[in-house]
Amino acid sequence: MKMCITDFPLSILLILTDVIVCVCRDMFPSSRCLFMYRDIVTVAKSIYRLSMVMPLFRLACLLGYVSGNVTKTIVDSMGFDGSDFRVRLDNGLSGGVLLCAVTTTGYLDLRRRGLDVSAVRYEDLVERPLDMCRVILEFCHLPQSLAELAVKAFDVDAQRNSVLAKSAIGHFEEPELTPQIKKELNELLKKFDRMPLIGEPGIIEGTLTCS
Repeated sequence: MKMCITDFPLSILLILTDVIVCVCRDMFPSSRCLFMYRDIVTVAKSIYRLSMVMPLFRLACLLGYVSGNVTKTIVDSMGFDGSDFRVRLDNGLSGGVLLCAVTTTGYLDLRRRGLDVSAVRYEDLVERPLDMCRVILEFCHLPQSLAELAVKAFDVDAQRNSVLAKSAIGHFEEPELTPQIKKELNELLKKFDRMPLIGEPGIIEGTLTCS
C-alpha cells in the first residue's frame, strides 16, 4: 500500500515517529530506518509557516499560548500521551522546537532500546548531495548507481501540488530569534535528554557522514 505523508496531520506524524518505525521493523525485518533532521531553528520557522495553511495545527499553536496544560490537553485529545508537550507555546518558534525535541528524543530512545536506526542531517545532504546520497544508498543496501538520479530529485519541490508547496508558504514572515527567545528555547531543550542547544553544532548520535 502506498501512503503519502500529506494524508495525515503533520503533528500526528511527528508524534507517531517511534511507533511508525517499530511497526515497519515488525512488518519488514530487513528494512532500513533513517531519521532525517535539520537545524532546529530552521525547522521551527518552517513549521510556523506550515501552520499558516493548516488551520487545526494553527489553532493548536494559538491555544497552546494559554498554558502548558492546554498544549498537553490538545495532544491528549488526539489519543496520545501529551505529557512531553506540557509546554506553553509563548512565541512563534516554541511549537516547532517542541516538536523537534520530542521527535529527536524519540529517535534517540529507539537507539537506546537497541533498534538499528541511524540519522541523516539535512545540511550534509545540501552541502555534499552526491556523496551523501551514496552513503544513504549504501546504508539502505541499494545500488549506488542511483545516486545521480537521487541528486536530480533535489531540484523538485516534493510538495509542489499540495498546500505545503514552497510557493504557497514561502511568503509568510518568519518569527525572529531574539536573544531572549533563544534563551527561553534553550531552557526548553534542556528538559529533553541529549538534545543539542541552539547555537551548538547540533550533531546527534548515529548520524551518517561521508567523511
